[in-house]
Amino acid sequence: MNGIAPYFPFLILLVFWGTTPLAVFAQNMDSVRPRVIVTSDGEIDDECSLVRFLLYANEFDIEGLITSSSQYHAHGHRWAGDDWMQPYLEAYAKVYPNLVKHDPRYPAPEFLQKRTLLGNVTAEGEMEEVTAGSARIVEVLLDKSDPRPIWIQAWGGTNTIARALKTIAEEHPDRMAEVAKKIRLYLIWEQDDTYQNYIRPHWQEYGIQTIISDQFIALFYKWKQYVPSDEQAYLVGSWMRANILENHGPLCSLYKAHEKDDKEFNVGDFRSEGDTPAFLFNIPNGLRSDEAPNYGGWGGRFVKVRENTWLDPVAETGYQYPEGRWYGNSAWGRQRLALGKPNDAELVAYLKPQWRWIGAIQNDFAARADWCIEPYGGANHAPQIKLKGKPNRKVNPGETVLLKATATDPDNDKLTCRWWHYNEADSVTRHVAIAKSHSANDASFVVPNDRGKQIHIVLEVKDHGTPPLVSYQRIVCEIQ
Repeated sequence: MNGIAPYFPFLILLVFWGTTPLAVFAQNMDSVRPRVIVTSDGEIDDECSLVRFLLYANEFDIEGLITSSSQYHAHGHRWAGDDWMQPYLEAYAKVYPNLVKHDPRYPAPEFLQKRTLLGNVTAEGEMEEVTAGSARIVEVLLDKSDPRPIWIQAWGGTNTIARALKTIAEEHPDRMAEVAKKIRLYLIWEQDDTYQNYIRPHWQEYGIQTIISDQFIALFYKWKQYVPSDEQAYLVGSWMRANILENHGPLCSLYKAHEKDDKEFNVGDFRSEGDTPAFLFNIPNGLRSDEAPNYGGWGGRFVKVRENTWLDPVAETGYQYPEGRWYGNSAWGRQRLALGKPNDAELVAYLKPQWRWIGAIQNDFAARADWCIEPYGGANHAPQIKLKGKPNRKVNPGETVLLKATATDPDNDKLTCRWWHYNEADSVTRHVAIAKSHSANDASFVVPNDRGKQIHIVLEVKDHGTPPLVSYQRIVCEIQ
């Protein structure tokens, strides 16, 4: 059961986004799960993402599964159907009795059905109609009984989200600031204009935290053009068939990998899961990525561009981010991909914050596919880590910082521990060398003379099970 935070009762979770505290909780193991609302336009890669999402349903408090529209999909335009999620929910119901053997927190199929609703779907960007989906978002945002953030994901357009926010603005204008503090948006591009035309001008004064991803294209249809070969090994048909597609129950059998005669691809090759990073970002695997968009994790790593909006880091000298939409016509990665440059090292580097985790992500997916069919003892489960010492520390130049932790495995597998400096995520300008200790779990480093900067150290623990699974812990050090 991947993720460390949910397994320690009464965990105190101190969450920061940049310099703004989001929430401080002393909660039990169930209540620290992130609250999420999914909005999706039902594209074929959304269907693939939904299979994976349902296998991670134990990791979230799911507040809504809402069908919306986008510039690519709406009524009368390549529409998958208002009820496109139903076959997947029905298949989930069939594997649910086995999934709960591995984690009793998997939500009941009936619960997910009640949370599955139709949003604004009649046209691209339509946000005038109040729909069951938009009303559900309103209900969740106005609910005062739970102070935790609401992570609202847009796998398609933002129009249903915009309709919900418009309802709140019209009917509860005095609560806009309160509601905005709870919202965390993760957008897979801006797939209609409602973020720019409504959400941003009407709500950004209240500081809605927003991630808009272009890095998702690392898990998108053209992955063979820019994902390194080592990571492609987890996406090819031979791996997908053995680990996901074949003999893993009715839910995984619905996964729409490539079929015969698909151009440039082989039977069973990974097709696309462009929307998956929106929830990978929230999986509590110990990387703490949802504390700040610049921390980095399974859902990518981002930089603050304007207001409270975070986009993809662009290394191009002199680059200016567009003032408006970040989407297929303007996002750096898609524009670069359109140039068709063979072996484009700059594009590969741009997408590294996402593709660097592919092996761990896919193996974790494979383990959960096994959970659909195997008893607890017949499948693998991720290691569990407990840090010795605080995850956030104040340190001084020249100080030797001790890194200590204990790691256990639910399946009694052998474990390999590795501490590494996540230099892309922090602000130190000097190399941080990590010295190994006599203990396999322990290490140390000497703080560089870089006052006012931040050091990120990650402990990665991998088991020797089948498939091998990884858990993490991150230590963040502020140099005084």
